[in-house]
Amino acid sequence: MGIINYPETIDKSDREYMATLWSKRVDGTLYEVRTAGDTRRLYTDGVFHSQFNPKRAYTGGVWDIMMLPAYFYPAGSIKRVLVLGVGGGAVIRQLHRYIKPESITGIEMNPVHLQVARKYFGIRPAMAELVQAEAMDWLQAYRGPRFDMIIEDLFGEDEGEPVRGIQPTAEWFKLLDRRLSKKGMLVMNFISPAELRCSAVMTRPDIRARFKSAFQFSLPRYVNAVGVFMKSDSGRAIFKKQLRAVPVLDRAIRQNYIHFRLRQLAP
Repeated sequence: MGIINYPETIDKSDREYMATLWSKRVDGTLYEVRTAGDTRRLYTDGVFHSQFNPKRAYTGGVWDIMMLPAYFYPAGSIKRVLVLGVGGGAVIRQLHRYIKPESITGIEMNPVHLQVARKYFGIRPAMAELVQAEAMDWLQAYRGPRFDMIIEDLFGEDEGEPVRGIQPTAEWFKLLDRRLSKKGMLVMNFISPAELRCSAVMTRPDIRARFKSAFQFSLPRYVNAVGVFMKSDSGRAIFKKQLRAVPVLDRAIRQNYIHFRLRQLAP
């Protein structure tokens, strides 16, 4: 529990055209940073954790749909962001570029991932404060200002397969909720829609009642489901209006470079 990583795997055939920029084996775990043009990817024991291209508005992966929920709220509403599970820092780069919050804090247990985020994904102190810690321990000890957006992406790997770091129980949702601002937003990455449906926020009315609106994002090529749980009312109309105000993202969506499915989750 608590290894903070990214869950998606990728076709091995898709890796063949990529060059290895850096690799290192630490305590039996193989870490690789691979490149294709300006795109960089982080793999840990073959599990695909992060992808980012500084010249594009999109990553083509789940990082897009973990950043985009910020547009459910008016511009400037998201001032403080907490990212649980930094990986290579792709979603931090996206947030810094498009949402521009006043502060981003990234919590990551794996020191090698933090090294990669800083050296190969360009996460600078001006972008985010990166902290090496176990997510649950850090949240329990935290006593600072609450966050307007928490992104939970806590995954590790076991024999080349993604595994969840912390189970989505009622206790976990309660702890996350206590660190959200009054109108805060929780964005959580799930391995599959089935895992989302079985989580406490969907099966426990008392947990679901903590949030006024909820949506599910998914991508055609990936099995992941990203749940968005908001303490304020919001909907598709607000989301679309906010996105249209960002020409580079609106264009990427219209041209299917960012191609996602969005549906509202029933109370």
